[in-house]
Amino acid sequence: MSRKLFLSTVALVTGLGAVAVAPQFVLAQTAEAEAVENADAALAEFFEAFDQAELEFSPLTKSFRGIRDEDYGEWGDFSDADAVAEQERLIAARDQMRARFANADLSEQSRLSYQLFERMAERSTAAFQFRGNDYIFDQMNGAQSQLPAFLINIHRVSEPAHAEAYIRRLQGLGPAMDQLIAEAEAREANGVLPPDWVFPYVISDARNVITGAPFTEGEDAPLYADLQSKVNSLEISDEEKADLIARGRTALLESVGPAYERLIAMLERQQASAPEEDGIWRFANGADYYSERLNYYTTTDLTAEQIHQIGLDEVERIHGEMQAIMDQVGFEGTLQEFFTHLRTSDEFFYPTREAYLADARATMAAMEERLPEFFGRLPQADVVIQPVEAFREQSAGKAFYQAPTPDGSRPGTYYVNLYNLRDMSRTEMEALAYHEAAPGHHLQRGLQVETEGIPPFRRFGGFTAYTEGWGLYAEELGKDMGFYTDPYSDFGRLGMELWRACRLVVDTGLHHLRWSREEAIQYLSENTPNPDGDIRKAIERYIVYPGQATAYTIGKLKIMELRQRAMDTLGDDFDWRGFHDSVLAPGPVPLDILEEQVDAWIASVNTGD
Repeated sequence: MSRKLFLSTVALVTGLGAVAVAPQFVLAQTAEAEAVENADAALAEFFEAFDQAELEFSPLTKSFRGIRDEDYGEWGDFSDADAVAEQERLIAARDQMRARFANADLSEQSRLSYQLFERMAERSTAAFQFRGNDYIFDQMNGAQSQLPAFLINIHRVSEPAHAEAYIRRLQGLGPAMDQLIAEAEAREANGVLPPDWVFPYVISDARNVITGAPFTEGEDAPLYADLQSKVNSLEISDEEKADLIARGRTALLESVGPAYERLIAMLERQQASAPEEDGIWRFANGADYYSERLNYYTTTDLTAEQIHQIGLDEVERIHGEMQAIMDQVGFEGTLQEFFTHLRTSDEFFYPTREAYLADARATMAAMEERLPEFFGRLPQADVVIQPVEAFREQSAGKAFYQAPTPDGSRPGTYYVNLYNLRDMSRTEMEALAYHEAAPGHHLQRGLQVETEGIPPFRRFGGFTAYTEGWGLYAEELGKDMGFYTDPYSDFGRLGMELWRACRLVVDTGLHHLRWSREEAIQYLSENTPNPDGDIRKAIERYIVYPGQATAYTIGKLKIMELRQRAMDTLGDDFDWRGFHDSVLAPGPVPLDILEEQVDAWIASVNTGD
């Protein structure tokens, strides 16, 4: 399994990876499928069969979906050769679909699936030529933290066989890491290294994994503690538990520890020659690469210049709305002075992690009571809030969401990073909960994975502009639903909207206009109320994740545009639940296809269908 697919399944939010079909499926299914008379059933069978075939290449994808079978203890293939094979399988599947179904009499839903598979192959092909520009290890996507996080959060142990699989994954972590090290060195030879400031983060993450027993003195290291906790929860004899833990300890010492030492040695060597420039403009094909990234994440043809200007316009608009709230609360001074007040006053921060979590849980509970008034469909899975684990909290983002399993065995999880409470403003707590939990990511992703009758690549894939555009839309929807009764909380909502608008400016500034990290940090410091640590971490994220941050505002603006169109066209016939269901029903789609879906709903309401 390629690194690209690994990263997409770990995120399980943005749908970054392409799903593909095994060559043997192409050959084996053709004769059988030709005998199927119903085109819709045949296409559904095609997608289901290719998904099942592709799952055999990805033990990690199986684990994310809650499938635990004979390869539960495997990692998969992280080599570039596997990435090439994956891309070839995808194109073979696309070509076979065209040959069999291009002229078939398909229903509207099946035609949409056909169209989305075409678009997925198109995006993957455009991105494939630039795969050598991706950083193998960075503070956002690096396997140094993602592999341990996978074992801790995804690899469940409910019987001895699952513990045996955990031990096999510990044993296999060394070879898997060596594949990734080899890929990082190959890219280094081509001049692709992350900026110099990235390395201390990654080295720190790596050292955290192998700090503590059994590697060093002190408390148990994260993986050793997790193994013991999971094994000790099994209903087996003490002798069996001791044997499993002892063998896991051996795997940690013989495979995990040495692999991380090799990784750290490579990182320390690379750090000495790492570049000081931050943007991807410095790559030989940097301009074309960034154009592809913007197209990939926004699903539009907007140029870097256009996106930069949209950002500047949005910043100006939001500043005006913020000024009104500042006047409402009676603050005397400039907007920038109000920003400083919010950054530095103790009243705007939580004293303890427990206090933050308690307020966030209460906020989520209050929102859940109101959801049926605004949504016709709601997910069955619960959502829980959980702090980011200690071993990766220094480098992880401030908040993120992990989707539930389709079978309901794992709930949706809203992760909040409480490493530094001064980076987590009280004013933003409410909007952040709406974005990551409900009505944001959990509602959208929960419905997506629970929806039956759509192909697996739609249930588990995604388009960032849609998914993150929905998350940002959900923040403002909270105000339409009657929340944000505290003006400071409403200011925090605007602050988060401003944050995403500024992303359009700084992302294009870094990667197109050749801004330095310091220039980008300065822009956020002058134009947002966010704390210094929050600002620095964000800019560092945008540097290693080019283009992704532009998707939020572009997606949200499209949803708001479509909602206003529906309100203007339907008048008193506008229905909140109908509109939201029309947006969520197809699952993640490119923004132009979303527009088609909503326009069709508007037309159906107008005609009474």
